Amino acid sequence: MPGRARARRSRHGRELRSSVAGPVLPYLSSRETRFEDVAADAADYVQSLWPDELGDVDFLWADMPPGILADQVVEVPDFAVDPHRRSITVFRLPLQRLPRVHVDDAWHRQIAIEGAVFRAAGELLGRDPWEVAPDRWRHH
Repeated sequence: MPGRARARRSRHGRELRSSVAGPVLPYLSSRETRFEDVAADAADYVQSLWPDELGDVDFLWADMPPGILADQVVEVPDFAVDPHRRSITVFRLPLQRLPRVHVDDAWHRQIAIEGAVFRAAGELLGRDPWEVAPDRWRHH
């Protein structure tokens, strides 16, 4: 026997009310979380291409390189490679706030972050970054 259909009205004849919290809201997204998502995806991608060479490498994220002071005029690196610790650290603020993209949109910001991950992996492997991820942007 089929179950009873649920009534569309409350027992007092009024329409159903919405939930207390309102409609389902999307997750909050910040520049930091978007950076981490893109960098982590790029790290996973490059590790899947080079599992033997990069499988044990730790990919880390930091806001700025250590030792850089606000009043110093120096070129701020996008990443740091430590071959002894087998780690790559990608720095968020230089990639997001310094003008390194010729078009300031989401796609070019993503390419800048992914490019830093690929360049760092290439430096660790002793290879050209285009060799590390040759087909990443071929379809765009």
